[in-house]
This record gives sequence, C-alpha cells and structure tokens, in this order.
Amino acid sequence: MIAEPLRSTDRLFQIIQILRRSSRPVTARMLSEELEVSIRTIYRDVAHLIGQRVPISGEAGVGYILGPGYDMPPLALLPAELEAIILGAQWVAAHGEKELSRAALDVLTKVKAVIPPALQPFISIPSTATKLPLDALQGKDDRASLRAAIRAGMKLRLHYRDQQGEVEGSKNR
Repeated sequence: MIAEPLRSTDRLFQIIQILRRSSRPVTARMLSEELEVSIRTIYRDVAHLIGQRVPISGEAGVGYILGPGYDMPPLALLPAELEAIILGAQWVAAHGEKELSRAALDVLTKVKAVIPPALQPFISIPSTATKLPLDALQGKDDRASLRAAIRAGMKLRLHYRDQQGEVEGSKNR
C-alpha cells in the first residue's frame, strides 16, 4: 500500500515534530527520507518555518535543531499517530494492572475530548484493535508490584515459565 503524500501544512508540523524528538542535528536528507519528499522541498519548508519565527538553527549539510521552549499545539495529531495512541492504550487497558488500565482508558477519553471532529472516528470506530488474551486476568497484581519495584530502582530476579507453567531450566533434559 502506497502512503498518501502529506499536505504542506502537515509536513511542516512533521518537520517540527522530528526536530522536537531528536537531541542531535537532523540533516535535510534524513528529513527528506522520513517524509518521502525531495531535499529541495525540505530546504524550502525549513526556510518557511524560520520565516514564521520557528526557532530552527543549523544549515544545509550540517543539520537542523529546534530551539528550546518552542510551543506547538500538542495535539496536532496525524491519523497514524492517533491510531498508535489508540492501539497502545487499548493494549494497556486490556493487559495492564488496574491502575494502568484505568489510566489508559482516561487517556483515550481525554484525547477524544480534544481532537477535531474529522478524527473522532479513529477513536469511536478504530481500524485496529487489540484482543484480550484468555489469561489476561492472571498476574495483574504481580504487574503492579513489578512496576513499583522498577520505579524504585530495585534489582529483580525473574523466573520464566513456559506455556505449561514449568519454570525455565527445571525440566530434565
């Protein structure tokens, strides 16, 4: 399936987003490959953003960085980004322990409240969904304890079990 080209406005937002997520300079070539446009288009778009007072510094051949403190609407989401949020939140709601499951459902509710009407169907009628496994309810309390231990920086000793419930390495071979 061939992806539909981004509209100019969407591409400008994507350039800002790519620069925002990178801690190192991003070259025009890297931008052009990710956005599937020519390097010349990237040069033109970056010049346009700089003209609109977006604090981008750098130059051709070296790379670009986004200056600190630039504020862009946080929920200018592309459909694929929205689908990623929905799929991830659905998975966590189905597989996470109680606190994370509720948080995932709250995230979906908050996102739905702020996205434009044109994107509402991505939440109400998602094209992708996760399925609840048969044993989804097993071990949810352990997951909460595990998450708390990880946050506290504790060392953990894990024992893996196979599908029959046998601890790895305990079978006679």
